[in-house]
Amino acid sequence: MSEQKKDQKKEQGTQELSELLKVRRNKLADLQAAGKDPFVITKYDGAIHSDVIKDNYDEYADKEVTIAGRLMSKRVMGKASFCHVADKAGTIQSYVQRDQVGEEEYKEFKKYDIGDIVGIKGVVFTTKTGEVSVKATEITLLSKSLQILPEKFHGLTDTDMRYRQRYVDLIMNPEVKDTFVKRSQIISTIRKFLDDQGFIEVETPMLVSNAGGAAARPFVTHSNALDEDFKLRISLELYLKRLIVGGLERVYEIGRVFRNEGVDTRHNPEFTLMELYQAYTDYHGMMDLTERMFRHVAQTVLGTTTIVYQGVTMDLGKPFERITMVDAVKKYAGVDFNEIKTLEEARKIADEKHVEYEDRHKKGDILNLFFEDYVEEHLIQPTFVMDHPIEISPLTKKKPDNPEYVERFEFFMNGWEMANAYSELNDPIDQRERFAAQEEQFAQGDEEANHTDEDFLNALEIGMPPTGGIGYGIDRMCMLMTDSAAIRDVLLFPTMKTQKD
Repeated sequence: MSEQKKDQKKEQGTQELSELLKVRRNKLADLQAAGKDPFVITKYDGAIHSDVIKDNYDEYADKEVTIAGRLMSKRVMGKASFCHVADKAGTIQSYVQRDQVGEEEYKEFKKYDIGDIVGIKGVVFTTKTGEVSVKATEITLLSKSLQILPEKFHGLTDTDMRYRQRYVDLIMNPEVKDTFVKRSQIISTIRKFLDDQGFIEVETPMLVSNAGGAAARPFVTHSNALDEDFKLRISLELYLKRLIVGGLERVYEIGRVFRNEGVDTRHNPEFTLMELYQAYTDYHGMMDLTERMFRHVAQTVLGTTTIVYQGVTMDLGKPFERITMVDAVKKYAGVDFNEIKTLEEARKIADEKHVEYEDRHKKGDILNLFFEDYVEEHLIQPTFVMDHPIEISPLTKKKPDNPEYVERFEFFMNGWEMANAYSELNDPIDQRERFAAQEEQFAQGDEEANHTDEDFLNALEIGMPPTGGIGYGIDRMCMLMTDSAAIRDVLLFPTMKTQKD
């Protein structure tokens, strides 16, 4: 087809759509002129969800019920019609007969459009084909749809449009609604699990003067009232630790954080992070808690501890593997960093193995680069990777027997980092030195380096008990447990580039 014919066909389709939209607005105008404006209706009481009626048919058979929802199909056959109404639980059929609802009401029903919101009162019965239905005695137009839903056979398949118009996506694709219901169940299960462990949920600032606690670039904004620049938080860590200093002992927060970084299948600039901190434990305690929590959430929400993600099976029922970063690099890259003593040796082996590094990178940084290049993709089953180099862990306690490394772990599944945890650094003098090293990194071009937080240092000087802390990527957890291919599939409204007219 020539470009000219394509343009003509597109223009014809636009004109036809414009006419259809005009028809819907004319129908609304007619209703309003007749004093039947659906938008003046403020409530519709007593509706029962479709699944309740279907799952308890014996209880509802031959009894009057009220249903309400969106008109998804309509088949008019003279004096009687069938339609399907969708509510949050699914769809249910209604049989609308002129002699039952009245001639005037039936005439109006025939003018209803797909997408309209309706309320139906009627008697529950089963059709000859065995479908549970409601024989309407009264039907009410509750809201007029002035737009046209995607054609039912193809649905809403354009990925970009699905994310931009999630409300239409939820209407047309029931499995999308199921994903977000499951996401809600995952988060509520986590909350109950932690509450039962004696944790309390708290809220900390989103607007901060110093966006610390993670290696990421922040978004910057300005307060007119205070005439001061602020940043959107990239982490929850530093404020939650202040609460440990204050004696709350076990705290957690589930909230949005913001990182001014790239967008891909596992990253969105705005995402949900959960962090928790527990006094008088260490990173081993965080491993034990994480293993119990993931297993409990999967069993509660999915009914199994086996997760199948994009065809890959992961078993949360078995003990999670625990391996040091040095041993993992030795296993998958064949390089033993216990034998590498100097930065020069680290650079030499990196050159041999084609691991790219920058001049500012130290030996520990290069170990981490080896891990990223050679190890991560192999960590499919639940795995704790422990004992990171101090260079990449500015908020973590050193290992007493090997101060080049820290008491930290990252939790991996499906080759993804799912959580990051420490034995928290509570030595204010050491912490100040680590901040100074981060400031130096920033000066050398590392835009993700932490900055010195004087108030946090003051809190540490007041005194923080030995503490274990961890941060979980809730969105990635939801991806795995709902078999969703991209992070945007588990975010109701992912960050999108503004559409130009």
